[in-house]
Amino acid sequence: MTLRLTEAETTALRDRATLESRSMQEVAREALREYIERHSKATLLAQVMDSELPRFAEALERLGK
Repeated sequence: MTLRLTEAETTALRDRATLESRSMQEVAREALREYIERHSKATLLAQVMDSELPRFAEALERLGK
């Protein structure tokens, strides 16, 4: 896989890696893992809400009054 970054992105990544005494690859891979985990949780939550929320719609409506 080839990842093409802008000059600004490359500079920011290099600066972060230097600051953390890590390689640019390590920093990029961690960022990717965090992104996937965060979005996977959001997707799962949205699926649960879509399937379960209708069951409680009436009760939630009454609570809102």
